[in-house]
Amino acid sequence: MANEVEKYNLLALSDIEKINGLTDDNIEKLNGFEFSGIVIQKGIFAFGNKPSNTVVNESNLVTTVGVIGTDVTGVGTDRSRPGGSEYGTGTAIMAFGNDGSYTAVSNLINTSGVVASDVSGVGTARQNSAGVNYGGDKGVIAYGYASGGNQNVSNLVNNSGVVSSDVSGVGTARGSVDGTEYGGDKGIFGFGYLTGVTNLVSNSGVVASDTSAVGTARTQPAACAYGTDKGIFAFGSSAGGQTGVSNLVNNSGVVASDTSAVGSTRQALGATEYGVDLGIFCYGYASWPTHVNHRNLVNNSGVIASDATGAGTARWGPAACAYGT
Repeated sequence: MANEVEKYNLLALSDIEKINGLTDDNIEKLNGFEFSGIVIQKGIFAFGNKPSNTVVNESNLVTTVGVIGTDVTGVGTDRSRPGGSEYGTGTAIMAFGNDGSYTAVSNLINTSGVVASDVSGVGTARQNSAGVNYGGDKGVIAYGYASGGNQNVSNLVNNSGVVSSDVSGVGTARGSVDGTEYGGDKGIFGFGYLTGVTNLVSNSGVVASDTSAVGTARTQPAACAYGTDKGIFAFGSSAGGQTGVSNLVNNSGVVASDTSAVGSTRQALGATEYGVDLGIFCYGYASWPTHVNHRNLVNNSGVIASDATGAGTARWGPAACAYGT
């Protein structure tokens, strides 16, 4: 038996160093990436409206264990309801929003969570858009509400954080939508202004036509990834008022029916992934003008925890996304 260990599933021990043409000397490089272990991410919430309906540019960093930091005074235009997405390696962007009028400015976020000053925007100035990561290192920000009404345009973000001009969208034009990545390199936009439809995003950044949704049609939910390749939508406001439901997204982009969530029902909150495979929801308002800053953690099975004490200015309409390496 001991002599047979050198062959396992017909592979000689001397051949183990070569698998699919890769030697043990170059295993550390696969598809151009240096192997450096599991990436542990952090998160950031930024911008929004205070209870006085005053827009802010404050940000709050989320640690790798889901703790939200105190307010960091930001740079750039104070505004609410921008969209956010990761891009590149450990960097992120927040773009669009409302600073008293619709704007298209963007702000890059470095691997330390520092928000940079304004970059003049391209595309339709609007609010209530959403961003998702796709293709591993790029992003897309889509939908929203502008002076011309609900929008279905999208703007691609390359791996250097440059925002492209408008791409005519498909699907239902709407604002107050959110989105998350799924399947490792794809994304999904869902819900928005009392609709339940979803739109998948390919790993090339192409937004697909409407998919009839399951679950409660609602506006101003939040969404984030969890479990490394899945996503979750939760909270929002339906025709019947604030909701506490959530909807899981599997690694094929299929949205599940409603799950009764725990935590305060609310809308206009933000959500981001953090750690290796976890998520967090925070902020929003429960009933006007009651704003909150408590958080709800999401485990790697997509289960939302009850309210925990948050940090920073209670507000609604922030953007949120992951950053860091």
